[in-house]
Amino acid sequence: MGNIRPTAVAGAFYPGEAHVLATEVTTLLANATSDATSNAATQRPPKAIIAPHAGYIYSGPIAASIYARLAPLRGRIRRVVLIGPAHRVWIRGIALPGVAAFASPLGDIEIDADAVAAIASLPQVSVRRDAHAQEHSLEVQLPFLQSVLGHFRLLPLVVGDATPAEVAEVLDALWGGEETLVVVSSDLSHFLDYRSARAIDGETARSIMALEPVLNHDQACGATPINGLLKLARRRGMQVEQVDLRNSGDTAGDRSRVVGYGAFAFRLSDEREAGHA
Repeated sequence: MGNIRPTAVAGAFYPGEAHVLATEVTTLLANATSDATSNAATQRPPKAIIAPHAGYIYSGPIAASIYARLAPLRGRIRRVVLIGPAHRVWIRGIALPGVAAFASPLGDIEIDADAVAAIASLPQVSVRRDAHAQEHSLEVQLPFLQSVLGHFRLLPLVVGDATPAEVAEVLDALWGGEETLVVVSSDLSHFLDYRSARAIDGETARSIMALEPVLNHDQACGATPINGLLKLARRRGMQVEQVDLRNSGDTAGDRSRVVGYGAFAFRLSDEREAGHA
């Protein structure tokens, strides 16, 4: 296991047993499918998404709402660029994991060596196994990605003290064509009362929809990777859909101290094909 990053939050944030996990993800996706199916006929699949990363009991339904939109991409996506914030270890810049694969209860996922090589020389990029070892923001996305997409290679990136421009530069280098999906992992507001969270998360969603890279870390723990995506999306003339916007008070019941969750789909406009740049 020395060259495989083992799971850190399996059995805590999501079920650790493969059959239980597969059933839970399938159920979450099935509950989100009807709306996704109705939209699939009129909209191209996303090129990039924002998805939440809390325990599935809290954010699973919101995550499923966006992952259900990826069903048409099964068999087409060969690379997933997965980027999220550092919660456990302070780092400067953006961290590669320095391993050959990520473990998941649903099967190991190979790291895309070509993608690693494409950004390894950038000054804001370094190899930091410690930044990935206990980080949940990327890990919790993997079972959804595996369930929806099937086989793909992964490029996992943890963002610490970086600028949105540094994030945008990395994403631009990895953008690719129709074979590549970009996933930004982020929750929204943290530990506010229900009404306050709804107000702040609504403002955050409006900034995302307007492609305004102005979010701060009180609005989203993944503000830096989101802002980087927004800068690049604005430059590429992308369109954004708000797929879901709820909080843990909607899913787990307690409304006195909630965490906000949003799901957003980024699509290339009709004039800009996936292979652009």
